[in-house]
Amino acid sequence: MKGLILSGGKGTRLYPLTYTLAKQLIPVANKPVLFRVIESIRDAGVTEIGIVIAPTTGDEIRSAVGDGSRWGVQIMYIMQASPDGLAHAVKIAQPFLGDEPFVMFLGDNVIQGGIATLIRDFANHAWNSQIVLKEVENPSQFGVAKLRADGSIEQLIEKPQDPPSNLALVGIYMFDHHVWEAVHGIQPSKRGELEITDAIQWLVDHGYVVRPHVHQGWWIDTGRPIDMLEANASVLDEITPSVAPDAMIESSQIDRRVTVQAGAQIINSIVRGPAIIGEQAIIRDSYIGPYTSIYHDVVIEGCEVDRCIVLEHSEIRHIQARLHNSLIGRHAKVTRRLERPLTLSMNLGDHSSVEII
Repeated sequence: MKGLILSGGKGTRLYPLTYTLAKQLIPVANKPVLFRVIESIRDAGVTEIGIVIAPTTGDEIRSAVGDGSRWGVQIMYIMQASPDGLAHAVKIAQPFLGDEPFVMFLGDNVIQGGIATLIRDFANHAWNSQIVLKEVENPSQFGVAKLRADGSIEQLIEKPQDPPSNLALVGIYMFDHHVWEAVHGIQPSKRGELEITDAIQWLVDHGYVVRPHVHQGWWIDTGRPIDMLEANASVLDEITPSVAPDAMIESSQIDRRVTVQAGAQIINSIVRGPAIIGEQAIIRDSYIGPYTSIYHDVVIEGCEVDRCIVLEHSEIRHIQARLHNSLIGRHAKVTRRLERPLTLSMNLGDHSSVEII
């Protein structure tokens, strides 16, 4: 079996961060989402992986991922010149995939529990395809599956205005070679794209076995900042905390749910987990609250930060308000500037109340 990762989306819902950074490379718990996808496929025993990239972000993804040797896999890059749909991405990957079965994974998705069991089930059955579904609150934003009473698939619809169910396609699919008949047999949708839902529906309509799997754990499509923060929180809940031997913790309190990576310094501060402090980061005179990921070479001084993702080489210094539910990009600076030194002189009587803003 081979793997196919789709990593060509523009990430418009994550602007302005994705003006300069591929959305698949934004880290959750200090590891880029795309790296987590590669590890999930590798851990399922698949070592030949194709990554579909776009002209706008392809070089950045190539540079970050390389040839895959750090994960013990072989990576091949497949350029999709224009965003013509997920089924089109499958279609152009045919020379790489050949007639082998393959797993396709959207490169901006985070899922609980990995895919090893799904891969094993697909390999051990005479199914032509398997799709992963998840109950969601907003099915009109996804491809949606309608199941028959026996659990088989009746219909798939891409982003329906009136969803027939709340079962969304998660973005993990398995196919055998019959998928080539499907992607060559469908026409572009009203959006002008070759939809993967149409290709799977083609398989269903032509009598091929498409097996649904309803995922019971969490799954997050990291398309928006709030989704990225939620994915970060979910992953932080699951990682095993550790403190690197060369990390420096001085006059500080960190609880047992905090990961401190190599070379980090925590000085006169409090860190409440689950949280992660990246390599060579400096936390001084600050409070870092739960569900916060501080990436490498960040400096935070005299601040309170919680439920945030702060990317590499950024600085947050001496802001008076607590930074909450925020996604801070690379090399960003958030500081407080005083036009002149602040000096206060007071003579207050009994029971006085003064608010200084």
